[in-house]
Amino acid sequence: MNELSLYILDICENSIHAESKNLYLTIEKSKIKNLLIITIEDDGRGMDKETLNKVSNPFYTTRTTRKVGLGIPLFKELCELCEGSFEIYSEVGKGTTDIAKFKLDSIDLPPLGAIDETLYCLACNEFDCDLHFKYIKDIDGNPKEFSFNTREIKEVLDGIDLSEPSIMMWFKDMVNEGLKELN
Repeated sequence: MNELSLYILDICENSIHAESKNLYLTIEKSKIKNLLIITIEDDGRGMDKETLNKVSNPFYTTRTTRKVGLGIPLFKELCELCEGSFEIYSEVGKGTTDIAKFKLDSIDLPPLGAIDETLYCLACNEFDCDLHFKYIKDIDGNPKEFSFNTREIKEVLDGIDLSEPSIMMWFKDMVNEGLKELN
């Protein structure tokens, strides 16, 4: 994968399939700390210790549709390639938290990519999981933030489906404008 947004989509889909009602995605970019931190937290089924110990193995997956699970192992490998780290915490019945850290100036760090597309796909999930998104950018010691919650968006839309083409365009424009204001 050549964009971080694709890794994010893959890991977040794990959370959605784990029957999460809330998915928290935070992206923190700090030039001062020279770090990019991506945190994905959910309130889904969670994993027991045995599963948690196996999750970084590419030949382990809980899905029945395939025999390999490459998302977490590839994301972890990318973190390490970019002089960062990958941590995963989970508890049965409480959910899972993935924390990916990258050196911001690493030559191997791929671009964020089409995050608007990723967020839209996550927002339109079929399992009624609310997405809580936060992007924090700190260039000069004064962090700026863009955030939204799909539950609030759905309330404002008052029954209009997020998959409507005009809503899709509005959603992507909202994300792009929100991120653009941070630059």
